Amino acid sequence: MKAQASSCRGTMGGGEYVCTLSEELQQRAKEEINEDPERRAQDIEHIRDWLKHQPHIKARTDDWTILRFLRGCKFSLERTKEKLDMYYTCKTLCPEWYKNRDPQDKKLRSILELGMALPLPRVNEGHRRVVLGRPGIRDPTSTSMDDLAQNVLITLDLLLEEDETIGVTGMELVLDTKELTFQHATQMTPVAIKKMSTLFQEGYPVRPKGLNYINTPAAFDTVFNIFKSFMKEKMKRRVHIHGSDLESLYKEVPKEVLPVEYGGTNGTIEEIKKYWLDRVDARRDWLLDDENYGVDESKRPGKAKTSADLFGIEGSFRKLTVD
Repeated sequence: MKAQASSCRGTMGGGEYVCTLSEELQQRAKEEINEDPERRAQDIEHIRDWLKHQPHIKARTDDWTILRFLRGCKFSLERTKEKLDMYYTCKTLCPEWYKNRDPQDKKLRSILELGMALPLPRVNEGHRRVVLGRPGIRDPTSTSMDDLAQNVLITLDLLLEEDETIGVTGMELVLDTKELTFQHATQMTPVAIKKMSTLFQEGYPVRPKGLNYINTPAAFDTVFNIFKSFMKEKMKRRVHIHGSDLESLYKEVPKEVLPVEYGGTNGTIEEIKKYWLDRVDARRDWLLDDENYGVDESKRPGKAKTSADLFGIEGSFRKLTVD
């Protein structure tokens, strides 16, 4: 397998941000997401000061975390504030996805080993990062939609933490739904899909540039129609359904980016799975520490937010706090 590109910034874990982007990507950042290197530190400090004055939010305030959100919002300070608030609110309202993320936990380990979400090695720094999703490979009799979501979010969190280029190039998703069954589909309820859609579209500083579905089975339409109902119009225009036609996929995702199993030359599924398992193990302390961040709705100025407010979920809301 090709070596995974070292696109991490030089200040992993905190401290002052040091840019590791190529000159080409730095120029793209200026043109496409309004990044001004002369103003960057000032913008980061502005958001950090704002966070310090939000009594309900306990957030990471290092340069790199804040910069990721600024880039994801094209350096709009107000949108960055809204997204940060939404991200930490969702984290707290979805403990089933964000708590108990110890990769040494036996059940979680067995799910991570499936490789349901695999960021593919970068072939070209200028090309958007591709993530391969295989939601149907889990056993629906012993795993749940929450297990899938937790697995995906662990991988996404570490990918965004470690790959600086994504904030500039965006991300492309390839979802192989070959083994998706109606039993999987029944677990993907409108409530669960609305939660995931809200989190990804409103809370995460990512810019999905394409969503490619391949090997679509009979159960696909049922699930996709629910997902589509919660998609923003811009995202709907970026959906490509290829069926079993890999040549169609190659028009959206270069063949050399894909694993051998998908006709590409970019390593095997097993090699990529092993790489990401090693990364998860290496960042175990980060994952455990990340459980400390979220919101305390009892301290939010104005009206506290509930699951019903964010996800349209009726019923009682158990208030969660961050020590």
